[in-house]
Amino acid sequence: MSAYLLQQLLNGLMLGSLYALVAIGFSLIYSILRLINFAHGDLLMVGAFAALAAAALGGPWWAVVAIVVASGALAGIAVERVAIRPLRGMPQVTGFIATLAVSVAIENLALILFTGQPRTFPVPELLRGQLELGPVRATRVDLVIILSTWLLLLVLLVVVRWSRFGRAMRALADNLLAARLVGVDVDRTILFAFALGSAFAAYAGLLWGARFGQVDPLMGFAPGLKAFVACVLGGVGSLAGAVLGGYLLGLAEVLFVGLLPPAYSGLRDAFVFAALILLLLFLPNGLLGRPEEERA
Repeated sequence: MSAYLLQQLLNGLMLGSLYALVAIGFSLIYSILRLINFAHGDLLMVGAFAALAAAALGGPWWAVVAIVVASGALAGIAVERVAIRPLRGMPQVTGFIATLAVSVAIENLALILFTGQPRTFPVPELLRGQLELGPVRATRVDLVIILSTWLLLLVLLVVVRWSRFGRAMRALADNLLAARLVGVDVDRTILFAFALGSAFAAYAGLLWGARFGQVDPLMGFAPGLKAFVACVLGGVGSLAGAVLGGYLLGLAEVLFVGLLPPAYSGLRDAFVFAALILLLLFLPNGLLGRPEEERA
């Protein structure tokens, strides 16, 4: 395998890791409420600006990461309490419209507070520079993105499989009414799912700013849309599918740009979405998704 192709695969793993972190939140929420939270991508922007503010105050970067994760969790809790909980039980389309409205509100509030001017993200010295890994070069921030994403996915697996809240989330995903009847605290479990998924998205915002060097109030739209596509690709409601879809989407984007002639590099999104349509024609529930009636 050529060094060029290995380099593109490494770049795809980095981008796919970012998409997977955001896609997890989509799948967590959908698996429980059968709701696509269109405001979820904007929580990536909340995390990026929380990191910007925390870095401006000084202090170690572990404190910045803690502030970012806490800010994302609190923002997710606020979205659930303000826009989701009052509408629970109403038609599904009502929730879609509500989360879309929340997304627009968050973006416009950020524009008012920070203006639309992109801001330079302060990358710590520890994450600057490149490393030689055999025939490929990797920036330090790329390695942090990939390794920290895998670590967080392992933590998520432990939480979902063996923690009390994880068992409660799986019960709600299987049958919300039955879970309520056997004593599961539905409101607390849903709140925990929003907090957990939003914390992942906020951390992805920190990594996104560190990788690409700048942040702006509308930066969450494109990653949020791509993460939603990753969920559809892997199977909406499947956490493993969200992760798989995120990595496949990241690799596809990078390889389309890296392997096709330069004249077609600007069409990478068109190629990716066309491939998604073709896949869904044969696998309408995604790669790891199941028909809705089987999960009711």
